[in-house]
Amino acid sequence: MTRRIDTTERRARLAIRHRLAGPAAHDPVEVTRGLVVLHATDPATVYLSAAARLHAPVVKDIEHALYEDRTLIRMLGMRRTMFVAPLEHAPIVQAACTDAIAVVQRKLLLKHLAEAGHDCDDEWLRDVERSTLAALVARGSATAAQLAEDEPRLRTQLSIDEDKSYGAKPLITSRVLNLLSMQGMIVRGRPRGSWLSTQYEWAPADSWVEGGLHRHDAAAARVDLARLWLARFGPATPADLKWWAGWTGAQVKAALAALDVEEVTLDGGETGVVLADDTAPVESPDPWVALLPALDPTIMGWVGRDWYLGPHAPALFDRSGNPGPTIWADGRVVGGWAQHADGHIVHRFLEEVPTSTKKRVATAATELADWLGDVRVKPKFRTPLDRELSA
Repeated sequence: MTRRIDTTERRARLAIRHRLAGPAAHDPVEVTRGLVVLHATDPATVYLSAAARLHAPVVKDIEHALYEDRTLIRMLGMRRTMFVAPLEHAPIVQAACTDAIAVVQRKLLLKHLAEAGHDCDDEWLRDVERSTLAALVARGSATAAQLAEDEPRLRTQLSIDEDKSYGAKPLITSRVLNLLSMQGMIVRGRPRGSWLSTQYEWAPADSWVEGGLHRHDAAAARVDLARLWLARFGPATPADLKWWAGWTGAQVKAALAALDVEEVTLDGGETGVVLADDTAPVESPDPWVALLPALDPTIMGWVGRDWYLGPHAPALFDRSGNPGPTIWADGRVVGGWAQHADGHIVHRFLEEVPTSTKKRVATAATELADWLGDVRVKPKFRTPLDRELSA
């Protein structure tokens, strides 16, 4: 008989596997492994997601893992989104997702060069890439501005939607550097500023990651990535995996076919899948709450979110589908939070919750404000509730 995993058990799995209930993690790498990757489009998300799950969160420990031990690496991955990945997951993400994204982005850049009137073919672009990489190797590490001094062709100008109000004439500098990083040739190093900065130095990948990032066949890597994801986010539907990974339906079908999985019945009648060795019942942990940041990996883990988000998407997501800061209680979203200019954490419940939950959230808000101290965090993507609370 097909195993049934109801919503209560799904929430229990989420809580325990994402380190939101039970023993906290002691290492930011442990946190990241437990979520496969951390979202990093907004730099603050990396630190706040880790802090929400660590026993004693310290910014310097996260920075040390990123820039000294280099056991975490910042890279473009699923859905052309920025992530921080454990070093052992990075080559899998590279082959399963990033290499294919690089092919698309190369074609797009060549298209934009032609539209701007430049006679620049693929060989011209590859020559610019080779020259840029050589300049970076010579420097050891460098900023985009420094590399543009070494390779003047990086200052080639595009014309994007020039006839529209939001049109722009950007240089190709960041596009070429991003393309090199998507190909696994260079990596983002330490930021130029605080841990909230979005400006990074660049370094050759071979000097940062021993053996480089190209170690896997694409199809095999998709199987590995699907296995990692199911172990942390299962049970889930193929549609969830398709969205999370940014794959085609055929790629999802092939990856799941190569894994030993079992179908399970979810509440609402949907059919989900779990790894075959992951069917044992999971009991609910003790009551818990968490204040998670914008774009946290937990809220971004599934495309079918009703079982943990309920009706709260209009208040907590922007028009592009980016979630803001959320309050979680016992495996579901119950509200949102924001930081005032004075540093206080303010919050609002979007449904009725027990008094005990309100007290836990108040305590968590105070602890988060104390941890942030003088740091002020404003999400990169603003949601309706976030704007209201931070006003």
